[in-house]
Amino acid sequence: MYNIKNSKELAGYINYANLNNIITEKEMKEFLEKAKESTFNSVVVSPTYVSLAKEVLADTDIKVGSVVGFPLGFENTESKVSEAKTLLNQGADELEVVINLSYLKDKKYKLIGKEIEAIKEVMGDKILKANIEVKALEDAEKSAVAQVVQKAGADFIKTATGFVSPCHIYEIVNDINIIQKYAPKIKIEIFGGVDSYKLANQVLTAGADKISSNHGYEIVKRYKELRENTQVKPKPITL
Repeated sequence: MYNIKNSKELAGYINYANLNNIITEKEMKEFLEKAKESTFNSVVVSPTYVSLAKEVLADTDIKVGSVVGFPLGFENTESKVSEAKTLLNQGADELEVVINLSYLKDKKYKLIGKEIEAIKEVMGDKILKANIEVKALEDAEKSAVAQVVQKAGADFIKTATGFVSPCHIYEIVNDINIIQKYAPKIKIEIFGGVDSYKLANQVLTAGADKISSNHGYEIVKRYKELRENTQVKPKPITL
């Protein structure tokens, strides 16, 4: 199993997500204040709340991530590039772009690659993730798109938007294996179904580099309860 040393290290593998499209500003502030209680790698919020997240998290090391072409990915490349530029200007540290699945189904790999390249060009040294929505794909399509987005310069493949049913752990492991085999240089971020420390540990053991989860706070809190807050009063022993 993955050797997590403490809750701080665990939180560093997690991107704490809240892409609820009906969340109020008050609720988002509450989410961000909860995020500050742990050392998450990032929060993932909608474009609406990037500026707010930068403001609330200004005194932390937590990065702010957001989404481009979310959740369907069928906007044209120019629109996605423009959206990425706007989010970067607002202070986003990481962006994930949903690929155009119609292009993938039609095997228009060059168009997918050019889109990733165009967005990466405006990203500079910021992290770009390509969201490939694995539940909509056959294994052969996963292997093909993994190669395309790696070649185009994306930093991560992210496996889902959250708008499909969560994957079983065996499906997650299968997806990780495919990506590692056909795109061994790209990093992998898993989203979907990871709602406990046990599952987080299994996913990291399987080879994921990061986990995106709406349950990040609960995962870290539960870990603390199990591993760091256990109080044992030793009994005297006689030798």
